[in-house]
Amino acid sequence: MTEYYNSEQGMSLKFGTSGLRGLSRDLEGRPAALYATAFARHLLGSGQAKPGDMVLIGRDFRPSSPAIAAIVIGALQRAGLAPLDCGTVPTPALALFGLSRHAASLMITGSHIPADRNGIKFYRPDGEIDKADEAAITAIAATLEGEAIDATPATAPDASTQVAALFIDRYAGILAPGTLDGMRIGIYEHSTVARDLLASVLSGFGAECIAFGRSEVFIPVDTEAVPTETIDQLRRWAGEHRLAAIVSADGDGDRPLVADETGTPLRGDLLGLIAANFLSADVVATPVTSNSGIEAAGRFRVLRTRVGSPFVIAAMDEAVTEGASAVVGFEANGGTLTASSFSVNGKVLAPLPTRDSFLPALAALALAAGRRQPLSVAAAAHRLPVAAADRLEHFPVETSAALMAMLRSGPDALSAFLTPVGVPVGISDIDGLRVTLEDRRVIHFRPSGNAPEMRCYVEAESEAAAQQLLAQGLNLVRAWAGRAK
Repeated sequence: MTEYYNSEQGMSLKFGTSGLRGLSRDLEGRPAALYATAFARHLLGSGQAKPGDMVLIGRDFRPSSPAIAAIVIGALQRAGLAPLDCGTVPTPALALFGLSRHAASLMITGSHIPADRNGIKFYRPDGEIDKADEAAITAIAATLEGEAIDATPATAPDASTQVAALFIDRYAGILAPGTLDGMRIGIYEHSTVARDLLASVLSGFGAECIAFGRSEVFIPVDTEAVPTETIDQLRRWAGEHRLAAIVSADGDGDRPLVADETGTPLRGDLLGLIAANFLSADVVATPVTSNSGIEAAGRFRVLRTRVGSPFVIAAMDEAVTEGASAVVGFEANGGTLTASSFSVNGKVLAPLPTRDSFLPALAALALAAGRRQPLSVAAAAHRLPVAAADRLEHFPVETSAALMAMLRSGPDALSAFLTPVGVPVGISDIDGLRVTLEDRRVIHFRPSGNAPEMRCYVEAESEAAAQQLLAQGLNLVRAWAGRAK
């Protein structure tokens, strides 16, 4: 992670797997203005923008986002750019509008992490920033530490209606008219900025949409680790209302949450796989954390990457540069990206190389409708190993680093750590440590790139075996951390 540290304010903000993140209190005020100014100077200095150019600002529903957005708008105006306020819109909608106008953009969001945290996702006029841009922005921010940075908030012209309309138009016609006729689909609204657009898009294909759980209090939804109480609620809604599916997204709408007719969420990498097959992809870029069965689940070539959209985008770009067409990417959270144009149902779907929750959700619903099967049955046709994942929250970054250093210190240390669960026979060190056990089960330990969390991913032959291995893995981490104190 790229880090900028302001010793005077005791403020630490980090670029993680996707954008700048930190505690809300550490981003509000001067730090937000500082990073917006650094981004503006990076754009102007690199020739990606010129004075007076349009720049877009979006935000999620967490309490700190409006104030941070207003500070960012003011800083960009003072830096010589012309901000447009795009309001509370999904990140992929903001990115699409930016690409259509060749305008840079900033999304104020902490994505799926708790409300006491927030962040900024940065987009160049041609798409999401990469690791080189992160380093450049960080370096400029460091040079600004001694300067007087004006953090006065400001307003800008509103463009939220145009952003929403363009995004709805992107998916209008991607399915045949009436594809979702007769399907009762729940929309778990909570505090995702995708909630209204989801209902608009799905009802446009004939679905009967029923809204549940709208909240004025921000609810962090992590599509890779849906809490048990949330799953229980989804199952109650599915049963009570005879739903064909329930659809939702994380806070900024770039990670899908799709539950089947029983209310059971489908794994994000399964949704990404369904989307790749829906588009007839030739190349798929996906992180090492995605299911190991993906290579055998389609006619595409698979490129494995580190976790984070910048790495997936880099792999997709390399494939396109080498002459590949029909290039798709997805992460284990289900966010799906496209690097190529696709013709779907006679409609050309332009590239959108940033995470999107709408495409995989539509692909999954279209699969069930096309096969005239319950979603659980249609999805099960993709014969993948049973996978599960969870996380230990409030896990200090220093403890994660020490654990990973120990696991990487040698085969004896790793074998001793894993003695209670099995014998390691294969190791991948692309991102975290992914271990294949003697009985072909997989266990993967990885510190989060966005928050003080330790994540564990597992694969096994059955749901029971996967859940058992997941519990064992998390318990091993807890026990080690307890001894390390």
